Amino acid sequence: MSLAIAFAASDAPSAQAALAVLSARYGDAPEAEADVIVALGGDGFMLQTLHRTQGLDAPVYGMNRGTVGFLMNGYLEGGLVERLQRAQEEVLNPLRMHATRSDGSEHVALAINEVSLLRQGPQAAKLRITVDGRLRMEELVCDGALVSTPAGSTAYNYSAHGPILPIGSDVLALTAIAPFRPRRWRGALLPKSAHVRIDVTNPERRPVMADADSRSVRDVVSVDIRSAPEVAHRILFDPGHGLEERLIREQFA
Repeated sequence: MSLAIAFAASDAPSAQAALAVLSARYGDAPEAEADVIVALGGDGFMLQTLHRTQGLDAPVYGMNRGTVGFLMNGYLEGGLVERLQRAQEEVLNPLRMHATRSDGSEHVALAINEVSLLRQGPQAAKLRITVDGRLRMEELVCDGALVSTPAGSTAYNYSAHGPILPIGSDVLALTAIAPFRPRRWRGALLPKSAHVRIDVTNPERRPVMADADSRSVRDVVSVDIRSAPEVAHRILFDPGHGLEERLIREQFA
């Protein structure tokens, strides 16, 4: 069985070198006509590729030419067609961020990993958190807060001491970043269906930016976050090395 493969590569020299070798060996189909898209780079480039190709039918298979490569498979030049035919598919639903800025403008973006709010200046942010229309925290004084999907739970969320979430758990993590008050608040686990609203109090003196998978919006006054189940990102992994196994393994590292 032949496969039409489209290659995409980051600007890193190692990724560009791999692109030249692999496209010469396997051909390089247009993405709109491909059976599968092979992304060469790191996790950041994989996220970019998933966002960019979300309207296409082809799943994305990553090969690591970056640093961490949590969303990537190992890099090998040989046997690629056979690896793609054996690969197992995971489906990821992103978060939808709806951010309102102080000038009244509104910005919508999707995030496969997390939506985060971060202080924009030297002073700590003051945030008010509402879940499903019910006020849950009147004031969180912190460097920021984030809502993470299971796929993103080992990224920024984990660095902020948030929990690792199993794939398929239908749970989101709400995690504080360097909380000052309440100092011992460890965040919350929320159902995937939850609608989280975070309001910025005193945004003039304590400005805050919002970020969805590295796409940033400055001077936000409120951010609404909820899952987007109608959007499905298809990602391929070698057998035995899928996201579920990686998330479990990470907890014993």
